[in-house]
Amino acid sequence: MAKNEKNKKDKRHFFKDFKAELKRVVWPSKKQLVNNTTAVITIVLIFALIVITLDLVFEKLNEFRIDKLAEVIESTNTTEENNTVDDSSSDVEGEDTNSSEEQNTSENNQDSSQSNEQ
Repeated sequence: MAKNEKNKKDKRHFFKDFKAELKRVVWPSKKQLVNNTTAVITIVLIFALIVITLDLVFEKLNEFRIDKLAEVIESTNTTEENNTVDDSSSDVEGEDTNSSEEQNTSENNQDSSQSNEQ
């Protein structure tokens, strides 16, 4: 039973102290409240405009850089395709040269073997 009474006293004490603290609070006047609220809303709107502006600027820069990068990649791919076509053309010519050399070598070998037989 002693615990119940002590618990009730603690609760009453808490609420009395709470009420006393609320009486000591200096509440702003209506004019101060309006001024502070206006200042907070104004600052929030200014920062929102700054963030939106920076977002749009960075988005445009990013698009510009992506477009430039796409152009560079396309020109690189075109250059590589041209080089590949040139390389394949030279490979075909090289193959012709190699086959001619092989024919000449085989003809020489045949001539040599025929000479050796005689």
